[in-house]
Amino acid sequence: MFLKIKDIPKVSWSSEKPLNFKPKISTFFFLCFGLALFGLGEGLLIVSSSGASPWSVLAQGISVKSGFSVGLITFVISISILIFWIPLNQKPGIGTILNALIIALMIDICIKYFPTPENYFSQILLGAIAVFIVGLGGGIYLIANLGAGPRDGLMVGLQIKTNLPIAAVRASLEITVVCIGWYLGGTVGIGTLIFAFGIGPFVALGLFLVNKLFN
Repeated sequence: MFLKIKDIPKVSWSSEKPLNFKPKISTFFFLCFGLALFGLGEGLLIVSSSGASPWSVLAQGISVKSGFSVGLITFVISISILIFWIPLNQKPGIGTILNALIIALMIDICIKYFPTPENYFSQILLGAIAVFIVGLGGGIYLIANLGAGPRDGLMVGLQIKTNLPIAAVRASLEITVVCIGWYLGGTVGIGTLIFAFGIGPFVALGLFLVNKLFN
């Protein structure tokens, strides 16, 4: 049922427009909560050692080469992506900036305070739970409707410029960054595959659950 969702639901605390710089307190709270969950999931996926999301693989690879934390590199990548928004005519909202800050912070917190499971089965299980948390957080932050994250905005902008299918644009971006990240030393594994195939359904589930809970 939730896999058939095509539109982002609107609930009582959703912003009427993405470029809203004076949102309701409830909207701002759920935006931050959703992004915190998203970052928690990303961090747990890295900690699981079963692999990481494509952009986190890139951040890991750069971290290995530079010595800076994965969270800091994630933040730098997010801000760097915003430069490409300019020729693509994309406009950042509150959610865009907080996306870069909160997710990066949560990744570093996870890496510092959560231990990697000792056995392989537990690592895979943690990886699957992490992707579910990312999906749930993604659903909440999307419903808040306060601006796309840096990567989502890049995807939308490229799709408009190239007129290619959104799936092709997203796949090209993900494949490119995961290949570069893996080459630089990032971790690619079953967790990366779980993320690739599971993030769509889990985001849809997050959208469905939030919509059911608040409508």
